[in-house]
Amino acid sequence: MQPEILSGMKKETHPENYRFVVFKDMSNGYEFLSRSCADAKETTKFEDGNEYPLIKLEISYKSHPFYTGKLNLVDTAGRIDKFRTRYQRHNKAADKAVEATPENTTETSED
Repeated sequence: MQPEILSGMKKETHPENYRFVVFKDMSNGYEFLSRSCADAKETTKFEDGNEYPLIKLEISYKSHPFYTGKLNLVDTAGRIDKFRTRYQRHNKAADKAVEATPENTTETSED
């Protein structure tokens, strides 16, 4: 631990593994350095030349529509594709039901 950084904290408040970590926004590649105790399986070399644990983020303030002012569609988990396939199935079922109604049949009755 770095005593000059942690000297202002109360004792026994923070976990022992409270350290510098690089957070990376995977949608645009933006990286920033902060402190965290989150577990990280990977490491990366930051712009200061040091190697830090890496935490991958799906979205940060650099890519969030509220902060950018743009409506960027971030679909990292395939949620939109899942919705479209589900809706398409529903739409096809509704079309078949409409085709099967008696009003839409072209049969003629002979008297």
